Amino acid sequence: MAKRIVIWGTGFVGRMVIPEVLAHPEFELVGVGVSNPAKVGRDVAEICGLAQPAGIAATDDVDALIALKPDALVHYGPTAAHADANIDLISRFLRAGIDVCSTAMTPWVWPKMHLNPPIWIDPITQACEAGQSSCFTTGIDPGFANDLFPMTLMGLTSQVRQVRASELLDYTNYEGDYEFEMGIGREPEYKPLLENSDILVFAWGATVPMIAYAAGIELDEITTTWEKWVTPTERKTIKGVIPPGHVAAVRFTINGIYGGETRIQLEHVNRIGQDAAPDWPSGTQDDVYRVDIQGTPSIFQETAFRFTDGSGRDAATAGCLATGLRALNAVPAVNDLAPGWVTPLDLPLIPGRGTIR
Repeated sequence: MAKRIVIWGTGFVGRMVIPEVLAHPEFELVGVGVSNPAKVGRDVAEICGLAQPAGIAATDDVDALIALKPDALVHYGPTAAHADANIDLISRFLRAGIDVCSTAMTPWVWPKMHLNPPIWIDPITQACEAGQSSCFTTGIDPGFANDLFPMTLMGLTSQVRQVRASELLDYTNYEGDYEFEMGIGREPEYKPLLENSDILVFAWGATVPMIAYAAGIELDEITTTWEKWVTPTERKTIKGVIPPGHVAAVRFTINGIYGGETRIQLEHVNRIGQDAAPDWPSGTQDDVYRVDIQGTPSIFQETAFRFTDGSGRDAATAGCLATGLRALNAVPAVNDLAPGWVTPLDLPLIPGRGTIR
């Protein structure tokens, strides 16, 4: 029997996922929630740019969505910058006994991370207990590109000297916020939000202690590095122009230290143009997520997300769709788990039932 789904959010990811759900034999879309008043009452197919009406009107009435008694809420809400709103909404569904699979609060990828504040954790723990429901959060990075992928490959080794998960992406066509957070496009003297070590670990580092826990070790400490590359020439992006003398690439690492050495590392190299920061790491292809394991045996894997349907959509968009579908495809497994927090360590293999049709 198809899982009955409510989706919250018709932003960039939600608008891509909804058409996939409408055509999927294993899921039935029964409701769509939005926070934008301009979308309330509109057919979700229209919001998603589909020709044929879906017969489902978007709503901001949370109680009405809960009354549908779906098997799960698939939540594509805003980022952790809107934590209070996310916690309030997700808690209401959990208290009503409805499981939640979300891509919003990425520090929740590993709820045990020491930097997660109690005011972010306790309300969800209590809501799961009250509703006997479960809450799973995923993403691509932090998310499956640096938890599912490296931990799966570590299971093919007898010893790991170091495991590194890298995002190696060109941000030329990326429309997300990176100026304030990462300093791309800003003067090199500008200190972006994520250059603060604690904030960087909090925002991006949850998978580092998760991998350590899975490997049966306790890290000595978590450290970070941050580098900037200044462009000598003008660079055009989908968001505008980066002038000469401004930052056009950043590289950072989050390092899990064990026995005095970096044993687990998360790395980002984000560029404007593939030729930016030419001395920094690149994949064998453009725009990839890479896992490097130095061990017995050593393993190297690159994953590229692409559209081959002629739509012209770029690699970043393909990765965003994969992120949304990871949350969707996890629903049956999350439904089968005991109440409480769900992490990748709790999930079985999710092969994508119904994807071959």
